[in-house]
Amino acid sequence: MSVGPVELAVVKFPGNKFKGEIVPALRELIGNETIKIIDLAFVLKTADGATEALELTSLPEDVVGAFQDLDGEVDGLLNDEDLEAVAAGLPADSSAVLLVWEDSRATRLVDAVRGAGGELAALERVPREQVMAALAHAGIPA
Repeated sequence: MSVGPVELAVVKFPGNKFKGEIVPALRELIGNETIKIIDLAFVLKTADGATEALELTSLPEDVVGAFQDLDGEVDGLLNDEDLEAVAAGLPADSSAVLLVWEDSRATRLVDAVRGAGGELAALERVPREQVMAALAHAGIPA
């Protein structure tokens, strides 16, 4: 079985309000096999600076319902140290969801590279600001 590149994203929300608005976009990406959620976790920092890592089941019912069917297949990829590091970097009265996903759309390329005897030497994400600047410079509307 091939595994595509695995990515981690931390999405911050002000006011400790997970409402699930990102779930439809995630469902679409999962449904068209672009990504596969591997793990997800939630952290929050209260107004007085206390931090807490939350299981999906400890969130409000509407949030649990939104995220429940997206829960990953490999629990434990994110550990307490990961959650603590994210929580420490949050401003007071905010929260974050940590998403780990496989770029499953890339598994065919992974297989082709391996089949050709190739080895990935580097992989970087180009920052959005650089992409937008390049598009603007080329006169391409974004």
